[in-house]
Amino acid sequence: MVICEDLLFSHGATAQSFSCQEYIFQEGTTAKFYFQIKKGTVKINNFTANGKEIVHGLPFDGHCFGESYIFTQTPYGINAITIMKCEIIRLEKEKFLQLLLSTPHLFLKINKYTAERLHFRYLISSFLRETNPLSRITKLLDYIKSYFKYEEQYSFMVPYTRTQLASLTGLRIETVIKTIKKMEFYGHVKIIERKIYY
Repeated sequence: MVICEDLLFSHGATAQSFSCQEYIFQEGTTAKFYFQIKKGTVKINNFTANGKEIVHGLPFDGHCFGESYIFTQTPYGINAITIMKCEIIRLEKEKFLQLLLSTPHLFLKINKYTAERLHFRYLISSFLRETNPLSRITKLLDYIKSYFKYEEQYSFMVPYTRTQLASLTGLRIETVIKTIKKMEFYGHVKIIERKIYY
């Protein structure tokens, strides 16, 4: 988790439940809270002028999202939408900033987390140019596995569904399903009870 939940609660945070497909915040609104996921998965996205969805990330348990907007007066350029029932910890912006000022190591931790996510976005945009679906998915799984510090083959259970992998890689769901089956055939992944192990 990015910040200890007890520390957030001791500074006035509250936990709020959200239904599936509920907006936590919308593009164009102003940041009023620090958000950290206690339980569930959130989709960070926006839409092009012609209605095409662009998925920027799928943070889950322990991750924060939208935190960079707390440090600017810029309205959100993204949406945060639950993709399942979620419990989200919210801390008012001013209280969050006071917490960071009184605990400098947390400020560094938040910066490191944001920098890692920025790096992830750079990687995603670089391998979206790949025309080979196998290469796109492999590069994504390599990065996620190394981020969570797994090394052994099949030791890492991929935390995303095939639909979510399609959103992250810009591939069609059918293409992802076929590619994962091909990866299983060649021994690159194992499928156990529909979960992908890499």
